[in-house]
Amino acid sequence: MSKAYLIARIRVHDKEGFETFKQMSTPLISEYGGRLLARNPEVETLEGNQEGLVVLLEFEGMDEARQFYFSDGYTAAKLVREKASEADLILVEGV
Repeated sequence: MSKAYLIARIRVHDKEGFETFKQMSTPLISEYGGRLLARNPEVETLEGNQEGLVVLLEFEGMDEARQFYFSDGYTAAKLVREKASEADLILVEGV
């Protein structure tokens, strides 16, 4: 089974609200077998003009990543995140 990676580019406009989202979502990552590989606002953009915080999560597989994303806990955290930021999220299966 291939690993799965959730990649997020997040543009925060409410730091306090985003901290609440982090407190809500961080424990869920390990609960669903995920691992935080990167969380950094200081990225080197080689092409394009995207900006914002980059988060990279690794899961054992696509099923586990989907279970995390669609869980009740993350759904609640996502509502907080959506008020505090704009985000682009993708889920990709590793090779």
